Amino acid sequence: MRVTSLMTTSALALTLALVAPSGVLGAALFNSHQNPLVLQGVNGVSGSSGSSSGLLTSAAGPYTMFQHSAVPGYAMRAKELKLCDKNVKQSAGYFDVNGKHFFFWFFESRHKPSSDPLILWLNGGPGCSSLTGLFMELGPCSVSEGGKDTPINKNSWNSNANIIFLDQPTTVGFSYSDNANEDVSNTADAAQDVYNFLQLFLQANTKFASSPFHVTGESYAGHYIPAIASAILAGNADVGAPDSDEGLLEINLASIAIGNGLTDPEVQYAYYSEYACGNPYGPVFEQSECDTIASKYGTCKSLIGGCYRFQTAFTCVPGAIYCNSAMISPFQNTGLNIYDIRKECDSSNPLCYTILNDIEAYLNRADVQKELGVDVEYKGCNMQVNQRFMLAGDWMRPYVNLIPEIINDGVKVLIYAGDADFICNYMGNRAWTLELDWFGKDGFNEAPELDWVSKTTGRKAGIFRTYGELTYLTVYEAGHMVPYDQPEHSIEFINQWILGGNATFVL
Repeated sequence: MRVTSLMTTSALALTLALVAPSGVLGAALFNSHQNPLVLQGVNGVSGSSGSSSGLLTSAAGPYTMFQHSAVPGYAMRAKELKLCDKNVKQSAGYFDVNGKHFFFWFFESRHKPSSDPLILWLNGGPGCSSLTGLFMELGPCSVSEGGKDTPINKNSWNSNANIIFLDQPTTVGFSYSDNANEDVSNTADAAQDVYNFLQLFLQANTKFASSPFHVTGESYAGHYIPAIASAILAGNADVGAPDSDEGLLEINLASIAIGNGLTDPEVQYAYYSEYACGNPYGPVFEQSECDTIASKYGTCKSLIGGCYRFQTAFTCVPGAIYCNSAMISPFQNTGLNIYDIRKECDSSNPLCYTILNDIEAYLNRADVQKELGVDVEYKGCNMQVNQRFMLAGDWMRPYVNLIPEIINDGVKVLIYAGDADFICNYMGNRAWTLELDWFGKDGFNEAPELDWVSKTTGRKAGIFRTYGELTYLTVYEAGHMVPYDQPEHSIEFINQWILGGNATFVL
């Protein structure tokens, strides 16, 4: 049986997730070159230097250690690197709390780091590493066959932005934990860890503290990103409050951008049958098969509706089991790439792309791991995390309900989707933006859909609709990983988005 995970979205039926390999990946303890200190809380770091700002720093071998009174119990260790793109300043390390260790890799902008925006990029899964985004999609470099080299990516999103790649939750990528009981199993708890990481990262890198900040990602990040934005806005509301932790920063959240995301399952699952027989590249099934899939949506919708109302594992797991089996499994049996219907699934990797093998080969090289300061076996996706979130009922929960309040706070929202992706297809993503209940719904629905002709290539690159703070964009000739399939177009639209300065998106 070929197991398909949401690489960036694990789209896998729960019944398949349950047969995925078990065993926690990367549950290694610190070794001597990683962290010789015992983290004892904010006042317990020996040899640390403090300031009135509440930031404490210390040296620990190749690392600089950071703690701050505003986020007690949390610590960050970082070291400068010369990997990937050696022409930009970069650092990597871990964010540590309660036996959880989150790996991050940060690259400064190729342009003007001190004034360019700051981006956080997240891949999905749940359980897949954001280093997939780094090396396969939008980072400063790619990987060559066998992981032997790292060619420069001229279309990297750090061309005009500083960018953080974060492996979360724990046991994803190079992240690990000392105690499985501390591992989170839902998006809301994961978002709080990310918020605390951002607090400490910005306290330690004050030149970015006031930069416009954009949370971006794809696939299951359609869950993660609304929750993270909500946590940031809640934290911002607490800054300066009488009972808030002294020294908390107000994070300058400017926008969120979700690519081929799973955000509103109740709406999105309705479009699997329509996409299968009505996508731009030709039908995947005979019409009778699409009709059969469509006939099962009524039960699927009812189950998801129960999850939306009660949001418990008991009410949410059944929808994940039934809907994924009824709506997604038929495609998995075709042998096509579920992330790009134009291609056959590459049998060398369960996630259909040979480059993922190359990324694993590179990141498991001894010299690369030594430079990164890690001793954890790197795997692109951890199916145990996928199973954990599934069994907690997280898959079908309505994180879409957080979007209106995010918009109400003046944060711009970009939803984009490649038109060749099946698993989080553009039809479903377009539909939920039209159904979203927010103050600008009527204006958004009445706004025209406009062709996007790329200034870079001169080609018709997509179609978009925009009104106020909300924009929806279909990207032509792209699958689930838009920056991988359309690198020139992806850097063009993301730069327009983060540098345009206007609430209305114009291409």
